[in-house]
Amino acid sequence: MSQSTDSDTRVHRALRVLSGAAAHLTALTLTVSVTCVSQPGTSLFSWHPFLMTLAFSFLMTEAVLVFSPDSSLFRSLSRRAHVRTHWALQLLAVLCALLGLGIIYTNKMQQGKRHLSTWHGLLGTLTVLCALLQSLGGVSLLYPKLLQSWSLAQRKLYHATAGLLGYLLGCASLLLGMCSIWFSASVTGVSWYLCAMCPLLTGLVIMNQVSNAYLYRKKSQS
Repeated sequence: MSQSTDSDTRVHRALRVLSGAAAHLTALTLTVSVTCVSQPGTSLFSWHPFLMTLAFSFLMTEAVLVFSPDSSLFRSLSRRAHVRTHWALQLLAVLCALLGLGIIYTNKMQQGKRHLSTWHGLLGTLTVLCALLQSLGGVSLLYPKLLQSWSLAQRKLYHATAGLLGYLLGCASLLLGMCSIWFSASVTGVSWYLCAMCPLLTGLVIMNQVSNAYLYRKKSQS
């Protein structure tokens, strides 16, 4: 019985390592692919898909995977270093997202187009605002004395839950962006479906990591 349990544990850990490695590769591949398609610098609009993909596909994915015990690229670092690395990546992600949002706003202004006229625009704006609020809320974890009405364990749980929601919103925004006229015209056939699979895969991996680390554990302890 114990041998079977040990075998199951090894299999599950191997699957977590493989899924984490796939998430790293997928996040990087999608970011590089969108960079090649958009060619940032060729126009004002070209910076928007590049910055948003960099923020929500690469930087935010890596920020969450920092805490993965199986697939983190910084496993040898201390817990304190993990936290600092997470915040540095998350800060870069939010800055890129805000800049990307500002660029698309300016581009629409110059072309006389309506703002927030698509589901992608509406959800994308909501996602950026959620990412900003989530990052500001996480300051209470760095400086616990700022908010003492909730315990540190409660704040960690709320931060993880809100962070997962924000990340999934980012994945949905990327998917909607791939349905845009610009992306559909630039990427066609099998390539489009491969790109669409990227945020789905990373979303599943991140959801599994956060659920195992916080939600399921808290439920089992109650």
